[in-house]
Amino acid sequence: MQVHIELKKVVDNSYDITIDRLPKIHFDTKVAVVTNKTVAALHLEYLLSNISAKELHVITLKDGEEYKNQESVNAILDSLFEHRFNRKSMLIAFGGGVIGDMTGFAASIYQRGIDFIQIPTTLLSQVDASVGGKTGMNNKYGKNLVGAFHQPRAVYIDPYFLTTLPKREFGAGVAEIVKMAVTFNKDFFEFLENADLHNAQILQETIKRAVETKANVVAQDEKEHGLRAALNYGHTFGHVIENETKYKQFLHGEAVAIGMVMANEMAIKMNLMSEKEALRVKALLQKYALPINYVIEDVKAFYEAFFLDKKSSDSAITFILPLGIGDVVITDKVDTGTIMCVLNKFGKNK
Repeated sequence: MQVHIELKKVVDNSYDITIDRLPKIHFDTKVAVVTNKTVAALHLEYLLSNISAKELHVITLKDGEEYKNQESVNAILDSLFEHRFNRKSMLIAFGGGVIGDMTGFAASIYQRGIDFIQIPTTLLSQVDASVGGKTGMNNKYGKNLVGAFHQPRAVYIDPYFLTTLPKREFGAGVAEIVKMAVTFNKDFFEFLENADLHNAQILQETIKRAVETKANVVAQDEKEHGLRAALNYGHTFGHVIENETKYKQFLHGEAVAIGMVMANEMAIKMNLMSEKEALRVKALLQKYALPINYVIEDVKAFYEAFFLDKKSSDSAITFILPLGIGDVVITDKVDTGTIMCVLNKFGKNK
């Protein structure tokens, strides 16, 4: 005996990404701004001067990747319950990728889902983390292993917030921009090689091109069943590095930069990328003081950690490898010998 339930998705998850000074916005509902102590001290007054709501609350969390956990998500949820938020209420993620991911995740599970808006304050979150609806948190097994796809209602990218960004945070954002250029846009990569991203006008154009690149990919593959996984170039290696170093030695973009260098080594070994092209990627990363080296203490443990990656399954590890500059392949056909050879190149006893 069977009963068939036919569910046809008719929800339109489209939204606008505004790259400009933050406009005046009024919300006719309860709103909670989720931020951290660092961003609040620098920019909360500016944000609050531009938004108003029927009822407005501010939830301030601790700052750092190590706080991207269940405890912080619970703090958001507790505040929403205490202030009697309902399904028409709204969250605003005001910070970098950590705040954006956790706020979006809390929004996705509070009363089975409420709306949220992204107002990213770091370069990395402006060009990458705030766009596409990936939300989540970390646990002891790895990065972003608990989460949901929950698209924001809008994204407001205000370059003003970048004026207070530390040099390392800026570089971390550049790494994500390079990632998108290497995988999808050779012309964009060549533009970056000759551009000075410290120039405000050039930076704004760069943000626009990076967001357009990611938006195009997300539009084709919202839930990461195929093409979108290519945006994880550098992340398969980078996530292991972050987990090994307890999220304290490298910023996310820095770990991704090293991960791209490692992925490029694998691509060279598999004749997918030339050494000259790999050196161009390295040079662009070094231009913004990004790290390109990592010493693997235990190669076997590093290898085993790959299997916790969301893109991998059972005995197959999925790698995102560049096909030169401007194209990419997603493959789970890399043999163990090749993987170990690349890891040993970065090993302590190489």
